[in-house]
Parts: sequence; C-alpha cells; structure tokens
Amino acid sequence: MAEAVADIRALIEKIAKWMVDAPDEVFVEHFDDDVIELEVAENDVGRIIGRQGRNVRALRALLNAAGVRARKRYQLEVID
Repeated sequence: MAEAVADIRALIEKIAKWMVDAPDEVFVEHFDDDVIELEVAENDVGRIIGRQGRNVRALRALLNAAGVRARKRYQLEVID
C-alpha cells in the first residue's frame, strides 16, 4: 500500500510541476488520513485551480481513480 501512495504522490507532483511556472516550488505531502496537500508558489495557485476550477477538478478525478485501485478515498488540498 505504501508503494501505491508513493506512486499517487509522484503522479500529482509530476502533473503539478508540468502546469506551473515555478516547478521548484511544488511540494506534495501525504498525511495518514489520506489527505494529499499540494503546495505551489503563490503566483501559480490560479494555474492549478484553472478556470472555474477545471484543473483542480481534473486532478481530483485522477486521484479518485487511483484511489479506487488502492481501495482508498483521497482528498486533494491546494495550499499557496
């Protein structure tokens, strides 16, 4: 199970780094209660959220799909 969490964390981190202007400031952390925090630079929060929340909704959909495989329910929180 720990390997699945590491894979999910790496997936979110890779996608987020691809989306932002400052990829060095992207940090992803997993907590015991299946909460994944995505921290980005203040200027990149809008890019992660997207218009009307489309980008963050897509990230959450990926997280939910990965959670189905791992039989867990993950939550994504964006922190600036």
